[in-house]
Amino acid sequence: MSNFDPGRLVMVDIPGKTLDAETATFLREQHIRAVCLFRKNIGTEAEVRTLMRDLIEVLGPDALIGIDQEGGAVVRVTFLPQPPSAMALGASGGADRAEAVGAAVARGLKSLGINWNFAPVLDVNNNPANPVIGERSFSNDPVEVSRLASAWMRGSLREGVACCVKHFPGHGDTHVDSHHALPTVDKSRAELNALELAPFKALAGQAPAMMTAHIVYPQIDPERPATLSPALIGGILRGDWGYDGVVITDALMMKAVAERFGYARSAVMALQAGADMVLAQGSPAEQLVAINALREAFASGALTAHQGEVANARLDELAAAYPARAVDDSAARAADHALMSEAWAAGLTALRGATPPALNAPIRVIVQGDVPTDMVSEAGPTGRQAVALFEAFTDAQVQMVDDIAQLDWATVPKDGRLNVLVSTRRARYGLTASEWRPDLHLSLWNPYQALDVHGPTVLTWGFAPGALAGLRAWLEGKTQATGRAPQGLQ
Repeated sequence: MSNFDPGRLVMVDIPGKTLDAETATFLREQHIRAVCLFRKNIGTEAEVRTLMRDLIEVLGPDALIGIDQEGGAVVRVTFLPQPPSAMALGASGGADRAEAVGAAVARGLKSLGINWNFAPVLDVNNNPANPVIGERSFSNDPVEVSRLASAWMRGSLREGVACCVKHFPGHGDTHVDSHHALPTVDKSRAELNALELAPFKALAGQAPAMMTAHIVYPQIDPERPATLSPALIGGILRGDWGYDGVVITDALMMKAVAERFGYARSAVMALQAGADMVLAQGSPAEQLVAINALREAFASGALTAHQGEVANARLDELAAAYPARAVDDSAARAADHALMSEAWAAGLTALRGATPPALNAPIRVIVQGDVPTDMVSEAGPTGRQAVALFEAFTDAQVQMVDDIAQLDWATVPKDGRLNVLVSTRRARYGLTASEWRPDLHLSLWNPYQALDVHGPTVLTWGFAPGALAGLRAWLEGKTQATGRAPQGLQ
């Protein structure tokens, strides 16, 4: 048994917006050094600063505090400047802009003391039916993904926040969400090399950390998802590529792993496969299952002391290179908000000759009222936010619907009004949408909805304030939509 506690190899989540005494005791007693923050932990900026100060005190100088601050709909701290989604940056295409955005994201996180961002996404979204990646990917072209993600990461690392690229070996060509089931990508090594693996290999020398995907690649390992696969982590990533950075699992509580292997077994299997840290969310009792499983594995020899020491050393090195300490960003905050707004607007993309209606034209705005969160992304924009886009129009009627996918186009009045369909939802529409004939289709989230609806379409790639402001300016004729959609969406 090594002289360090296996609790140092486990990242946990915590309840609430403050660090209560019971949680603090648990973190200390289990020698936890890594915590992942989620939306449930994010209060006001003052509350987050207090939480971070308390957390760093308990976790110690080697603290690793992680978060998903990718951009677009996957942004946990919304009071910081909100970055464009990866595909919005892909639509405007500029590596310099991507680098500036990555740096601004890092400045915001660093101002709070967060030192590890689970971004950028290196998945190549070549499957339009993908329910979980979509606009979180820079492109459906691996060369573009590598170019823009590399720039984004350069900005982040320069500002002192560790990146964690994800989801190795690639989540882009899936039609199942691994939060709910176990996806499969049935491709040969040569096919994976050409697409999924290409950005990970290209950026392996730059990325201080990688997160694994709960996906089975049966032609590489028919038994285990990548998170638990010695062939993928130990073989390709560590062996073939010589990657010596930190490897952390995606959440073990996700059904793709939890239901088949269980918390205890999967925690051990991940480290055996070559990972350094397991992400064990849940109650303290559930977290203890993973921690105790590792302790038992080290005690029995199922995991060797050497394996533990190597993993711990990699994590120590990451924490030393990117320390968790708050650094004031007040001088840059306003400029970073402006940068994000400009970057969102630069990605605005018009398809099929879309043009804004005249401000005095009679229009009908058809929109769903509210969109609940899917627990991965945040909740979608409200119908009210969508309607606000049209405040400058002098004759706008609003038709709110409960579920846009159930819209029967035959019921839309034929009264001479221009019909503007506004999508606030993440999911694709389904077959009924092939019957819709809007004069203008505004997709505020999933760009692949453009494939479901005939007619002129504008893609914002997301619904952060900068995205909506850019779209409103376009609707009012104040700006052009100059972004370019990836091939297949054009």
